[in-house]
Amino acid sequence: MESYLNEFDVKSKGSSEEALERWRKLCGIVKNPRRRFRFTANISKRYEAAAMRRSNQEKLRVAVLVSKAAFQFISGVTLSDYTVPEEVKAAGYQICPDELSSVVEGHDLKKLNAHGGVKGIAEKLKTSTEDGLTTDHDALSCRERIFGINKFAEPRLQSFWFYVWEALQDTTLMILGVCAFVSLMVGIAMEGWPAGSHDGLGIVASILLVVFVTATSDYRQSLQFRDLDKEKKKIAVQVTRNGYRQKMSIYDLLPGDIVHLSVGDQVPADGLFVSGFSVQIDESSLTGESEPVMVTANNPFLLSGTKVQDGSCKMIITTVGMRTQWGKLMATLSEGGDDETPLQVKLNGVATIIGKIGLFFAVVTFAVLVNRLLVRKWLEGTHMLWTGVEALELLEYFAVAVTIVVVAVPEGLPLAVTLSLAFAMKKMMNDKALVRHLAACETMGSSTTFCSDKTGTLTTNRMTVVKSCIAMNVKEITKESTLRSELPESTLKLLLQSIFTNTGGEVVTNDKDKHEILGTPTETALLEFGLSLGGDFPEERRASKLIKVEPFNSTKKRMGVVLELHHGGLRAHTKGASEIVLASCDKVINSNGEVVPLEGSLLEHLKVTINQFANEALRTLCLAYMELESGFSPNGPIPTEGYTCIGIVGIKDPVRPGVEESVALCRAAGITVRMVTGDNINTAKAIARECGILTDSGIAIEGSDFREKKQEELDKLIPKIQVMARSSPLDKHTLVKQLRTTFNEVVAVTGDGTNDAPALHEADIGLAMGIAGTEVAKESADVIILDDNFSTIVTVAKWGRSVYLNIQKFVQFQLTVNIVALLVNFFSACWTGKNACLLSLLSISELYLFPHDANLMMAPIIGSAPLTAVQLLWVNMIMDTLGALALATEPPNDNLMKRSPVGRHGHFISNVMWRNVLGQSLYQFMVILFLQAYGKVMFGLRGPDGELTLNTLIFNTFVFCQLFNEVSCREMEKINVFKGMFNNGVFISVIGTTLLFQVIIVECLGTFASTTPLSSDLWLISIGIGFMGMPIAVILKMIPV
Repeated sequence: MESYLNEFDVKSKGSSEEALERWRKLCGIVKNPRRRFRFTANISKRYEAAAMRRSNQEKLRVAVLVSKAAFQFISGVTLSDYTVPEEVKAAGYQICPDELSSVVEGHDLKKLNAHGGVKGIAEKLKTSTEDGLTTDHDALSCRERIFGINKFAEPRLQSFWFYVWEALQDTTLMILGVCAFVSLMVGIAMEGWPAGSHDGLGIVASILLVVFVTATSDYRQSLQFRDLDKEKKKIAVQVTRNGYRQKMSIYDLLPGDIVHLSVGDQVPADGLFVSGFSVQIDESSLTGESEPVMVTANNPFLLSGTKVQDGSCKMIITTVGMRTQWGKLMATLSEGGDDETPLQVKLNGVATIIGKIGLFFAVVTFAVLVNRLLVRKWLEGTHMLWTGVEALELLEYFAVAVTIVVVAVPEGLPLAVTLSLAFAMKKMMNDKALVRHLAACETMGSSTTFCSDKTGTLTTNRMTVVKSCIAMNVKEITKESTLRSELPESTLKLLLQSIFTNTGGEVVTNDKDKHEILGTPTETALLEFGLSLGGDFPEERRASKLIKVEPFNSTKKRMGVVLELHHGGLRAHTKGASEIVLASCDKVINSNGEVVPLEGSLLEHLKVTINQFANEALRTLCLAYMELESGFSPNGPIPTEGYTCIGIVGIKDPVRPGVEESVALCRAAGITVRMVTGDNINTAKAIARECGILTDSGIAIEGSDFREKKQEELDKLIPKIQVMARSSPLDKHTLVKQLRTTFNEVVAVTGDGTNDAPALHEADIGLAMGIAGTEVAKESADVIILDDNFSTIVTVAKWGRSVYLNIQKFVQFQLTVNIVALLVNFFSACWTGKNACLLSLLSISELYLFPHDANLMMAPIIGSAPLTAVQLLWVNMIMDTLGALALATEPPNDNLMKRSPVGRHGHFISNVMWRNVLGQSLYQFMVILFLQAYGKVMFGLRGPDGELTLNTLIFNTFVFCQLFNEVSCREMEKINVFKGMFNNGVFISVIGTTLLFQVIIVECLGTFASTTPLSSDLWLISIGIGFMGMPIAVILKMIPV
């Protein structure tokens, strides 16, 4: 079976459309395609989205060419053909949404200039590029009415009745419905109302029960996915309104809003560049074009859905929601759906195999039953005469055959994966993990390696400067620190200028007139340090003019600015990784505030200080400056040599509580944890030892050394690497790729920066940080860790293992029911007392056990299937919807992390599962076969109701076998199956509901379900035989495989 299932193999992410189409074609027997393929990708919609991207690319290319050609002619252009619509004019605006859309989407510089440029657009939108929109509710409502909201069209939430209708599309249920209708008509015609309607109404009631239970389950799943989808789309941006910076949801943005963007942000709506530095935009998500676009005052167009690859800027929103190309693309993409998961596809393969076997058995069963009827009529000489009773008998045979297909084609098998994943995703949300792609849930359970960031994942990301070496003076920083008074005035000024101007953060005044620091934790720590030294952020920013900014990125590991000073002259400031910035310095400020050459003992002192800080697990940064000559051009790069070192700061970022225990748990679970960080190697080693990641047998390496190794060296080195410091994004990507391809590991990777996107995409599971992560990182990730905590990653792994194991339990349970139901009906229909098969299955000596009933034994023992259509439909519901609810929603336990990981090539249907399935199937089949053969004699079931009572006993026994087997399936290898069972409310509810309905069907619905009330003795026998399956399961678990 596993070799056949390889045909259904798809990747956990990034599968080609061809691979997705191939497995669909392999699904030969699908009862209800709409339901089976509901949670799979809509490939036609994806082709539509790809065509839209190509169209966008062509539109933008033409627009850019036209705007370039028109650029030289734009001076003096006037708006001769544009008229402001009356409704817009009445609202107080001088430009309409369609005109704004045509300016930005068309990259129309000519129109933009005619409207007075960016400032003119701002005036016509009644906004300020400095203070943003006012927060007056009426004004915002009016703006929303005229220009629309920043939301995209989403597929309508289907009602419960839609899922009822969808469940009714099942081909086999439709055929059974026709059978029920014919049975109803013929029965009423022959026996009258209501006696003749019982069989037909019984099938109808069973169909409706199956349909409503299925629809309820599917509807609940759709609600869960809708809730999770809303969580995925929560994106906040920095906006200025009423002169205050604040965080706001992108869905609350309106034209005229002033938005602040930085590296890794997603452009939230179409708009225009107001101010900023070195802005590069990645438009690939919209156009498929991978080359970044420079956005400047001469090319100010920013399109919704694109990503900021470098730089930072301020933009004005012009067009929102479905008026943007991104809005239209998102509406199409949302209909494209999520990729199906490998388990979903594999279980479609299992369903196909079982379906083909079931169809074969159904056809043979029907043929044998019809043949027996025809032979009987031939022997009676009535083959030319057909009565209504015989027509009903023929119809019943057909209904049984169709019901065998209903039971045999486990349509719920692939959907059980979806149910389990939906359940796990909802629970993981409570555990601070947002799953963006379904496949990540199950893949995480197979992971063998975690490559984790240090900052914010293993540490708290609450940073403070605790040590410094300014002007060669090493000092601990506390509230009582005297550093300010000890520094020369000139050095203090340079330090504060460096901190407050060379930063990606800001100190702003909020609406409560209190200082608030915006920026990354590192920037926040430095700005707090500057404020503690008596610095004034706004004053420092006004004292000089920024003329160039090179934002920090993890490749250069530094950032820099160039200032135009108020007395003239230019000064560059840089900060970044201590050893890198220090290497670019040739001078240093000494304790007297004098600039002296950096050599000899001074250089050694700084290097020792860096190592000392790093060994104390502090993050070290070096701050430096240089005076530039007047010939410097803002279009050129900031120099990288000739700086004067101001000092070193040591930033404390404490290890998160519980990380050490989580790392130990991973090690026990067979998962290797590696730290990959951009920090100093000594800092990384100190933190790694504190977390329990770096052991005596492991090694720590710097990215620069790693990237110089040859493949033969990497093959020996990579298994030992536990820490990689000063790593670049390319190093991280290389490590992940090597682990996946060369060492066949299933790799989970954490990341938060824009440059982490390639590694997140390459990994089997990309984990982005919800707090510190950029939108680019989140977009590339499969799971977002909402609290940035390593312990949450371990929880995700635990849930992943739980999903995988739960599906295995359900498959084991369903395969057992499938095999027994097929064999029982097939042998019961085909096997008669005169058949030689009897002698091969039961010893001849057993015929003498009941000599007084010899005639009974020689008569046909089994003339028809003991399980009727109604009973089989009930069994189908037990094993399908109810079984999935019971077994596929088991919560995880700590024992899961004591098992070895499945890895990349683990067999889904394991030898352990086959052992349990075949053992239980054999027991159940032999018991039911024995009851068929000897039940009447053993229990003295004579008279006209003897056959009906026996069949009821068999049905009851069969159901109780499944109930007790359901309990046994909670553990595939362990003896104790009751542990935690009573804490699982869903499982207990399903078992209780099944038991209640079984009693009602047997005792109260005999006319419709072809049953008769059983005596207490027969109930105890049914329960006893079912219960015996549990000790059988214990014995089976002791058999090694």
